[in-house]
Amino acid sequence: MSTPTLWLQVSAGRCPAECEWVVGQLAPRLTAELQARGLAVEEIDRTPGHHPGDARSVLLRVSGPEVQTQVADWLGTIQWIGASPYRPHHKRKNWFVSVAAFTEPVVSTWSEHEVRIETQRASGPGGQHVNRTESAVRVTHLPTGMSTLAQEERSQHLNRRLALARLSALLFEQTEDRLRAAEDRRWRQHTQLERGNAVRVYRGSDFRR
Repeated sequence: MSTPTLWLQVSAGRCPAECEWVVGQLAPRLTAELQARGLAVEEIDRTPGHHPGDARSVLLRVSGPEVQTQVADWLGTIQWIGASPYRPHHKRKNWFVSVAAFTEPVVSTWSEHEVRIETQRASGPGGQHVNRTESAVRVTHLPTGMSTLAQEERSQHLNRRLALARLSALLFEQTEDRLRAAEDRRWRQHTQLERGNAVRVYRGSDFRR
């Protein structure tokens, strides 16, 4: 049985550089706390901020028992109250970032043990030889139900290879679609940072400066 896995995105949204600084400080704190809870945490992507060490967005891969429950108290808006690390005379003292969870997209991995291979008579042009021999091959991926057919070649062996290659291409395309959908969800979350109703509030020296 696979270990439950989530992606956590720590994002400054469209906020100024101060929020990028908060993300840079918050991501290691979040990582350390989740690891202390017995979860495995891996940074898999980072969009750098305007200053060294800062980040507009950090994506973490988190896995372990009851992962959804264990990360729940981190999800939402995080507020840091303090003077800007870059503009000390700036009047604004409240800075907001977000932490959002996403289901990790499933990447299709498969083996020929997961497929059903059936032979049948080829149809279409090709004369009597094509119609009388079971040279056509249909391959079905049992976990997904996706199938492909190859019947162009007179050789059953070659048609089998063609059908398997087509199935591989279909599964790859499915994986790419899932990854694009996940990226789209992350981008929408990145641009929809909600200020207020913070689930956590930090002040002043709570973060290293």
